[in-house]
Amino acid sequence: MAHAIQEFDGLQVKVDDVIYMPSLEAPADKPHPFVYFISIHNDSPLPVIIRARKWVVREKSGEVTVVEGDGIVGQTPMIAPGEHFSYNSYHVVAESADVSGAFFGETVTGDWFFTRIPEFKLEPPIEN
Repeated sequence: MAHAIQEFDGLQVKVDDVIYMPSLEAPADKPHPFVYFISIHNDSPLPVIIRARKWVVREKSGEVTVVEGDGIVGQTPMIAPGEHFSYNSYHVVAESADVSGAFFGETVTGDWFFTRIPEFKLEPPIEN
């Protein structure tokens, strides 16, 4: 019998930094690349495995892009109690955007959970 996925209070997701990186490759219709740095801290007494992620990018124009899939940057990290997992990735946008989402995982006892990614902004520099 499947269990409902519960929000997990034992993890803290932090957006450590967001950097505009115009030197990165970006398509003409989304010319603004950003690198973001994320850390997931396990403050619970249980080891957890991060199995998937879902990002929602809402651009100022109203365009919404959903990015979801297995793992994080090709990994399914196990995070022990008191430990953290840090990584960086990037996203390209046409204009300013709000980004939010969640990580989905499993405790070593087999309970599935999600934990929210705090919302952050991708703000391209204003061109004159």
